[in-house]
Amino acid sequence: MKSPEKQIADFLTRSVENVYPKREMLEAALESGKKIRVYLGIDPTGPTLHIGHAIALRKLAELQKMGHEVIMLIGDFTAMIGDPTDKSATRKQLSREEVLANCESYKVQAGNILDFEGENAAKLLFNSEWLGKMSFSDVVELASHFTVQQMMERDMFAKRMQEEKPVYLHEFMYPLMQGFDSVAMEVDLEIGGNDQTFNMLAGRTLMKEIKGKEKMVLTTKLLADATGKKMGKSEGNMVALSDSPEEMYGKIMSWTDGMILNGFELCTDVPLEEIVSIGKSMADGENPVLFKHRLAYEIVSSFLGESAAEAAREHFAKVHKSGEVPEEVVEYQMDSDATLADVLVGSGLVASKSEARRQIEQGGVKVDGVVVNDIMAQVQSGSVIQKGKRHFIRIV
Repeated sequence: MKSPEKQIADFLTRSVENVYPKREMLEAALESGKKIRVYLGIDPTGPTLHIGHAIALRKLAELQKMGHEVIMLIGDFTAMIGDPTDKSATRKQLSREEVLANCESYKVQAGNILDFEGENAAKLLFNSEWLGKMSFSDVVELASHFTVQQMMERDMFAKRMQEEKPVYLHEFMYPLMQGFDSVAMEVDLEIGGNDQTFNMLAGRTLMKEIKGKEKMVLTTKLLADATGKKMGKSEGNMVALSDSPEEMYGKIMSWTDGMILNGFELCTDVPLEEIVSIGKSMADGENPVLFKHRLAYEIVSSFLGESAAEAAREHFAKVHKSGEVPEEVVEYQMDSDATLADVLVGSGLVASKSEARRQIEQGGVKVDGVVVNDIMAQVQSGSVIQKGKRHFIRIV
């Protein structure tokens, strides 16, 4: 059992990118014994939560265990606008029906991390409760707290302007709405990925100007490899919290070696000292695959339980070592930026790009035992590509 001092020290260190206005302020608040109110906002733009959400949810869970009031806010109103963060083009706006369908299972999935029952139960709120009731005059008043110059400080807006791509006025409204969430809930702290820094600091500005109150912001690191390349849908390696144990395990095994240490820090409870030791072992030449198996087991176990992790590990071993993959597999040397479709065509597994697309989209292609449906998915050295039941290649 960790001491309160150790809990606070770990909370302020592990997975943390930055604290605003400064770490010392949050540290003092946590050491004061006062119960703080903290929230994480999630826009339901897809039908499942993923491991990127889990990183921030885990930080929220740490505070819940310390006795603080935690809120998981579903951005059912903001999701209909679309967060422009990291987008080179305007997001497709979603209908109310699409948004509600997407978030239907969020509480169940998040329930593997947060406790929604008991004395200090996590709260589940929806920002349509206040944003949906605002009048046009309310919106104008809210907008008066920011300048166009402030909005143009966002990298993606400046880039679009340089490229002569449109920036729509409703996209400027997004950080205002997210910022007002903090005001409506009167929170002390907001947690989110470091790509949400601009939006979260907008809430800090509004809290000061409207409520005369300080709001702290904690940004978490993003799951990426050593080159800064993030896990995501386009890479074919995004781990959804709705995935089966076998899918989850297989996807993690397809991560690049550069994601191993980051994955241990952000997605497991393995002590930081041990993670440093793992890094040294890999630097000394120990096979990274051994540690990737450990990582996959730890993540599946934390979300779905130890028995599920054991079964997933056995399944992976069976698929890759017990005859489903031949002992002798043809090796294919690919270009570093080749997509799955490129590999299928270049290796001769299919005759054309159109056939590659058809095979992939129909679920006929596996990467390391996991069906991949994205033709633009990237594949890594060491991965085994399977087309149908009998055709295999190993990437080198």
